[in-house]
Amino acid sequence: MSRRITESFAKAKREGRGAFVAYLTIGYPTLEASERAADEIIAGGADILELGVPFSDPFADGGVIRAAAYEALKRGVTLDEVIALAKRLRAKHPETGLVLFSYYNLVFSKGLAAFADAVADVGIDAVLAVDLPLEEREELLAVLRPRDVGYVPLIAPNTPLERVKASEEGLEGTFLYIITVKGTTGARTELPPDLTDRLDAIRSVARLPVAAGFGISTRAQADVVSRHADGFVVGSALVKCLSEGRSPCLN
Repeated sequence: MSRRITESFAKAKREGRGAFVAYLTIGYPTLEASERAADEIIAGGADILELGVPFSDPFADGGVIRAAAYEALKRGVTLDEVIALAKRLRAKHPETGLVLFSYYNLVFSKGLAAFADAVADVGIDAVLAVDLPLEEREELLAVLRPRDVGYVPLIAPNTPLERVKASEEGLEGTFLYIITVKGTTGARTELPPDLTDRLDAIRSVARLPVAAGFGISTRAQADVVSRHADGFVVGSALVKCLSEGRSPCLN
């Protein structure tokens, strides 16, 4: 599998920090603006960028990302345009890990083989399908693996450790995305008090790097999470900056 994600976590570890995984809703506020924001975030230190594909029913997302997705869809942004933007980003940022963040209906509708060919051709390192359960992911993995594209599993707050271990079976060159809070995405002023114990427990059984997301909105929160995980994910806070006409940033 792609070396870029693996090296991103290894580099962060050598530098004594957590890997910064950033999320953007591509096409919000425009395709051009989201591309500029991606360039800024990478220049600002993001190790891995999640490219969010706008979807009409983003049930896992909170108000900020949901609103951004709807605006992008109103402008007609498609999966193919997100993939085309990924190609431009790869040319400019050859060492940055790129993850396509989507709902499975969009992937399936394109055709699994055609989708896998497209993401591999533009240099996407891994795919995250929000609503694809462990028991049903093999048909997607079957087309991604031969093309050297990884898969990022989501781990819910109540996922048993045995299922965490099952979620990483057969995966290489990727990471576990640990959901920090129950509910949808969105910046929060406080993270759950038992989160650090949960992350410690997952790291004790996980083979892949562990990155925690949903709710992280400040550098202080990211620092706390990074002491118990290999990386942190920030999304809503960055998209909110764009909605306010500011450059995406982590306070």
